[in-house]
Order: sequence, then C-alpha cells, then structure tokens
Amino acid sequence: HVQVSESGGGLVQPGGSLTLSCEASGSIASVSAMGWYRQVPGIQRARELVADITNGEAPKYAASVKGRVTLSRDNAKNTVLLRMNDLKAEDTGVYWCYVRARGESGSYLYEEGQGVQVNVSA
Repeated sequence: HVQVSESGGGLVQPGGSLTLSCEASGSIASVSAMGWYRQVPGIQRARELVADITNGEAPKYAASVKGRVTLSRDNAKNTVLLRMNDLKAEDTGVYWCYVRARGESGSYLYEEGQGVQVNVSA
C-alpha cells in the first residue's frame, strides 16, 4: 500500500511562482514514476497531465506549461517537486500527484493524492 501526501497549493498572483510537493510513503519497494495531473474549471474539461517523470527518463511536460514548470525528483525520499513560474489565470485548478510503485510484496501499485488547490488571481 502506498500513501501520497501533497502540499504547496494556494493563492498566487499572475506572474508569480508556486512549488507543489509530493511524497510517496508506505510499503514501497521501488517507485517507477511520479507526476502531477490537474483539472481546471470548466465544463467537460479533461484532466491534464502537467508533468511526470519515469525512472531513467527525463521529465515530460504538457505543452501548456512547458518552459514555465520544472519537475524534480528525489529518489531517496520518494518525493517530487513541481516548481511553477509565471503562473497564469488558466493555471487555476486542482492538482493531484500520482505515484506508480512496486510494493514490498511485489504488487504493482498506483495511487493519487487528495489534490491541492491552486488559485492564480490578482
């Protein structure tokens, strides 16, 4: 079983910066991937994969945030940081962290956090 803890959401002015943090814990043997989804307000808006990182690969970013967002991972601590700069009103939404891992029992695990709210407003 894996637990996902998120922090760092809040209110920021347009052009400002925010860092979201995510930690995976529990009976984990190894983490294969971590990342962040978001859902922005609007009718029938699909959830968007903002950024993620898989073992042995460079981070991947959605086109909507590329150049403004950096995802970094600490393998020893099973954490990722999502640093967001030059935030825009359209970045407002709920952000969820996800974790893909291998449990100590050998099982494959997938878990998401509860989500954090990001509000970009003057």
